[in-house]
Amino acid sequence: MAQGTGSINSDYKDWEWSDDAGERARLLQSPSVETVPKNSESRGNSLGSTSALGAVFIVVNAALGAGLLNFPAAFNMAGGVAAGIALQMCMLIFIIGGLVILAYCSQASNERTYQEVVWAVCGKVPGVLCEVAIAVYTFGTCIAFLIIIGDQEDKIIAALVKEPEEIGSSRWYTDRKFTISITAFLLILPLSIPKEIGFQKYASSLSVIGTWYVTAVIIIKYIWPDKELVPVEIPTSPSSWTAVFNAMPTICFGFQCHVSSVPVFNSMKQPEVKTWGAVVTAAMVIALFVYTGTGICGFLTFGAGVEQDVLMSYPSNDVPVALARAFIILCVLTSYPILHFCGRAVLEGLWLRYTGITVEEDVVRERRRRLLQTISWFLLTLLLALFIPDIGKVISVIGGLAACFIFVFPGLCLIQAKLSEIQETRAISWWAQVSYGVFMVTLGAFIFGQTTANAIFVDLTA
Repeated sequence: MAQGTGSINSDYKDWEWSDDAGERARLLQSPSVETVPKNSESRGNSLGSTSALGAVFIVVNAALGAGLLNFPAAFNMAGGVAAGIALQMCMLIFIIGGLVILAYCSQASNERTYQEVVWAVCGKVPGVLCEVAIAVYTFGTCIAFLIIIGDQEDKIIAALVKEPEEIGSSRWYTDRKFTISITAFLLILPLSIPKEIGFQKYASSLSVIGTWYVTAVIIIKYIWPDKELVPVEIPTSPSSWTAVFNAMPTICFGFQCHVSSVPVFNSMKQPEVKTWGAVVTAAMVIALFVYTGTGICGFLTFGAGVEQDVLMSYPSNDVPVALARAFIILCVLTSYPILHFCGRAVLEGLWLRYTGITVEEDVVRERRRRLLQTISWFLLTLLLALFIPDIGKVISVIGGLAACFIFVFPGLCLIQAKLSEIQETRAISWWAQVSYGVFMVTLGAFIFGQTTANAIFVDLTA
């Protein structure tokens, strides 16, 4: 938890454009440990110093990540380039709308983090559901990160030992379960235990560089393909109309930056909804180009045979791709502790709220509880990652939760915010906004239900 009063993002200067991964981890801390009451005057005195341009890059940084690797497979599931682009563009309208709604509700409720806004605007039950969803989402993403490590290490080791990938390796120390476990125990667990993770400064800069490098490699490999690459079948239409929806979890997982958006909005020099609308539009357009470029070029390179992790489709001995794999492993090694910190902070907040005690009263047992939470979280994610080798199955689950953060909770916030307004007559704009909120909740619930049911009955039972 944050030092001092335990308030969330109490120093908004931490959000200046520095790509500080340690500070990003503060975004999801639970508000239940806050002891200093907030008011309009204190909010005015603590305005941030992040410029609009800086906010654009922070939002882009929050959106881009390891989900990039799954976009070529998403284009394949959607039924081709045209269907993939159309699906992204349609969803992008509501993704941007959700970000603007969260800023509006943050300003109206005077709250500064995602779950604080949901608690203040929607009430206790949605607030608790939101915190639980964040904990489950971060837990699932940590599993996905461990699977990504295993995927990339398999290819790197295959190149180093120079054994055919088809027959696998006979050496015990190259076994996938062993390599994931040793990497996790030696590197990830020590980084996850500390109470604060500010020591990971500038780690997200590496994530940004790695993401752009992976995109560049995939595009270049499509323009100048390897000679041994055989022609592939390129689907031009989905196998069925329901197959299009199977691409939605990947898109939601990729563009989900909504949980991080509220503190970024409040860190701006001028936190105004109109300015924020321009910021998130620019940021999402940049993310769209990166994801679309990766998705199209990766899909057209491998067609229907593209792997869920596109880097797995390339040969092991490809040096530029091997460097991309190393970048991805480095990104994941620094991202896992950050996401674990976020999930642990939410669980800690739920515990403190349930027991009705404050951080100051529970300092003695905090260290013991933190160690127990960290080790339990780590072992469970590692165990599941060892026995769920397909990252697509994990993303199909957590992508549905991402839809809740993008559509359901912002929609509920908009509905509640408009219903709380005291007006003698309801203008057309009021009804339009309420209808928009209802549509967002309905759309998000549909995506969550469809993808979760598909994950349970198709992916996880396969």
